[in-house]
Amino acid sequence: MTMPMPPPRTPFARLAARWNPPPPTVRRATATALVMSVVIVVTGGAVRLTGSGLGCPTWPTCTDTSLTTTAAMGWHGVIEFGNRLLTYVLAASVGWVILAARCTQPVRRDVLRLAWGQLALVVANALLGGITVLTGLNPYTVAGHFLLSTALITLAYLARNRTAPAPAPAGAGDRASRVLARALLAACALLITAGTVVTGAGPHAGDSGDIARVPLDWTLVTRVHSALAWTVLALALLLHTRLRRTEAPHAALHRTRLLLAVLVAQGAVGYLQSVLGLPELLVGLHMLGSCLMWIATLHVTAGIEAANGPSTQEKDRAAACSTH
Repeated sequence: MTMPMPPPRTPFARLAARWNPPPPTVRRATATALVMSVVIVVTGGAVRLTGSGLGCPTWPTCTDTSLTTTAAMGWHGVIEFGNRLLTYVLAASVGWVILAARCTQPVRRDVLRLAWGQLALVVANALLGGITVLTGLNPYTVAGHFLLSTALITLAYLARNRTAPAPAPAGAGDRASRVLARALLAACALLITAGTVVTGAGPHAGDSGDIARVPLDWTLVTRVHSALAWTVLALALLLHTRLRRTEAPHAALHRTRLLLAVLVAQGAVGYLQSVLGLPELLVGLHMLGSCLMWIATLHVTAGIEAANGPSTQEKDRAAACSTH
């Protein structure tokens, strides 16, 4: 009698047989990937703000004759090439999430799918970054570069949220709150998109006059961007008021307060940079604020969407109906 051959074991399966990471390890991996997804945005902004976008004039090598930056490229080459190297650090942090989620027993397939999505976005953004260099910092590819980074932050946050130890606050997920949260998320996405148009159409700090611009009226797109910012702030205030009226848990209110604080700070930085003539430091802070604003908005929305329990008002209505 022939014994059946055991199925071949994949490298992941062999590693999982020796390493079963505890939940805190998976949480640290997802947190690291989220932090790196923000860091790469900030350093990418530093490249642009220091006029180093073409510090390495070609891609995938830095120059036609060198893979790395050379002394002739100066500090602009160092900044641009350093940002390229950080892409590998970002990819490694996402790889850590993939390994940790795959080796956990049972496998965290929800986190694993999000991690593979992050890796795909890292690769796509690296390719788009190369196209941006080869096209002389085309403003449309620059805008796409930032939007892909925002998508990466979204997946990184969702992976981090899936591994959070505390459950979402119950009682904060009534229908009106969910509608407001979704409207807030959509308005915030439009605000970030409009911000890339403002950058592409206007006199951005750090840019050379030779860099092409989006052929739109900068004053008009700035006003649209400002109107969207006020819309996001108004929706956040409405949502916070709604949660207070429905006696939502403190955790849910804390999330909206955090978002409001980020929005106020981001608005103040935006106003100051326009008044002071777009100084590089404030523009960089505004880019960081955009990332934090998006994460805070995702944090609010995720908490409300995950709260499947009925609201306080719905419980009272059900109790009233049961007495009749």
